[in-house]
Amino acid sequence: MKSQSHQPALRCRIGYCSRPRRHHRQPTRHGRSCGCSLSLLLLSVAAAALSAVARSLSVEAVKAVVHAFISSRLDYCNSLLTGVNDGLLRRLQSVQNAAARLVTGTRRCEHITPVLRQLHWLPVRQRIQYKLASLAFRALSGLPPDYLAGDCQLIADSGRRSLRSAERRVCYVPRQNSTFGDRSFAAAGSRTWNELPFSLRDTTFAGYFQ
Repeated sequence: MKSQSHQPALRCRIGYCSRPRRHHRQPTRHGRSCGCSLSLLLLSVAAAALSAVARSLSVEAVKAVVHAFISSRLDYCNSLLTGVNDGLLRRLQSVQNAAARLVTGTRRCEHITPVLRQLHWLPVRQRIQYKLASLAFRALSGLPPDYLAGDCQLIADSGRRSLRSAERRVCYVPRQNSTFGDRSFAAAGSRTWNELPFSLRDTTFAGYFQ
């Protein structure tokens, strides 16, 4: 994984990473790069450990613990997960589903979608899209982080020829030569912004993206 810039956004497949050890490479279920790490095993262990003590805690206490140990990890640097394979997203979604059932006491045989709606939790894929849209809004509004400002530009501000889309607050999406380039913030963030309804693209209220 690389940081959100013009460089490729993903350098190794999360969930299967290699580390040199005595001239041999051993597969691991833990991916780490640029200070951002994600361990599916740790998330699963945390969910299992919480289920053992959930009965002795109040509902609000369980929610607080789940947000501290599971939801926060699912959201941490999750914009870097743009474009990863569906298999990994399903594994992350299973962790969130287990956390939702833990909070609500829902059985495994019951459908999870109404439970997520009850908790006002976005599924993992939508959380990634929400994070990209939030970062794009901040970049276009001149809000920090400053290093993303040059990666997301409106067509009207990019100095290109006038188009009808320039009046609709549409971002310029740079052409990439690889799938890794498509995962960069310059491409994925701009593409996600363009897919938003015009009412959101035209707003200046930061509360919609918090």
